[in-house]
Formats: sequence, C-alpha cells, structure tokens
Amino acid sequence: MELFREEDIKMYFYENRLKTFEGWPFDEDCSCTPENMAKAGFIHTPSDNCPDIAMCFFCLKELEGWEPQDDPEKEHKSHSPSCQFIALKKKVDELTVEEFLKLQKERQKFIINKSCNESITKFEEAAKLRRADIIKTAMGEE
Repeated sequence: MELFREEDIKMYFYENRLKTFEGWPFDEDCSCTPENMAKAGFIHTPSDNCPDIAMCFFCLKELEGWEPQDDPEKEHKSHSPSCQFIALKKKVDELTVEEFLKLQKERQKFIINKSCNESITKFEEAAKLRRADIIKTAMGEE
C-alpha cells in the first residue's frame, strides 16, 4: 500500500478539492456552494443517479441528498465527528511535517477501516448465497 500517493496528497489543498465540483447542482444563494463544500474537506464524487454525492477526502464519509441551506461544515462534523481534518485548527500549509505525518496516519486508518468493512460486506453476501445453495442441496431442490 502506497502511503503518499500524489493524487491523495493533492486533496489536502482547497484549490484541488474545489476543482472536483464541476457540475455541482448547488451554486449561488446556497450554503452548500462548491467553495463551502471544498472548505469542509469534501470532493464531488457524482454517480449517474446521484449528482450530489460528496465525500470527505480524509475520512471518506459520503453524503448525498444535500439541501441548499445545508452547512457543509456542520453536516460533516455531525456525520463524522471523528474526522481530524474537519477539526483542524490550522491551514494545511501551516502544519509541521510531524503534524502532517500524524494526520496522514489517521487518514490511513479511515482508508483501512473502509476497505475492511467493504471486504466483510462482500464476504457476508457471498456466505449468504452459499448458505442458500447448501440449504437447497440439502432439501433436494437442485
């Protein structure tokens, strides 16, 4: 596992997160403008049927169903209170190397946790299907 992929490091910086909000459905006269979303650590990760999905690049929390009055920072804090990025008291470019490395270590924990949870879910789904097959075989319903 590569710990310092350039693409990931780039997302620590506001300007790079802001660039991801092309086609974001909320603009002027909203709280969840691209600027406010990027300031709160979000990147825009739309899908075909969900144009308003945003994910924190740091804690990987995905949120959708945004309303114009939603405050991205408040939403982020309420849905992911353990995210150290949203709790930062300094700008990223003011962090010491040691502070940045500690932050990156915490980010890796989120990445590993998400990966493990996805693997567990896949395993449980496969086990459920296999169990159903075993029951069918045992009942003679092949």
